[in-house]
Amino acid sequence: VQHSMNVFFDAPSMCKAAYNNGLAQLTRSPLAMGVLTGKFSDGRTVPPDDVRSVPADWQVYFEASRARSELTEQIDAIRDLLTAGGRTLGQGALCWLLSKGGNIHPIPGAKTPEQAVENAAAMEFGPLSETVMAEIETILQRPPEGEFRAR
Repeated sequence: VQHSMNVFFDAPSMCKAAYNNGLAQLTRSPLAMGVLTGKFSDGRTVPPDDVRSVPADWQVYFEASRARSELTEQIDAIRDLLTAGGRTLGQGALCWLLSKGGNIHPIPGAKTPEQAVENAAAMEFGPLSETVMAEIETILQRPPEGEFRAR
């Protein structure tokens, strides 16, 4: 089953349903359209011809061509946990997904060969520890899972 999931938007009921039915999960937007790489944390804007600059109801990561401030604040709060052990921020975000279950397979995008290599290298680090995962959840203080919506 393919669905959107990342550090910002967990999908526990989808994960449970997929696991209980023996289904693999292909997770879209595991790097939140680049926000989870940290390259937009400094308020950098995306060009007007970039899909991330388009105002749309599905556009949950960017507003006015910038990463949403609440998301960059969350990154700042958990950055050290995601980058521990030499991981890049993006690798940490992918490792977070790997920690959510063996049937989860992130499908990150890459604009350059270097980004593809960096993303693939997350596998060398493996899942985050249960302790780190718990710390991230404590810091993010997620609201209860709401109604599923496509992203």
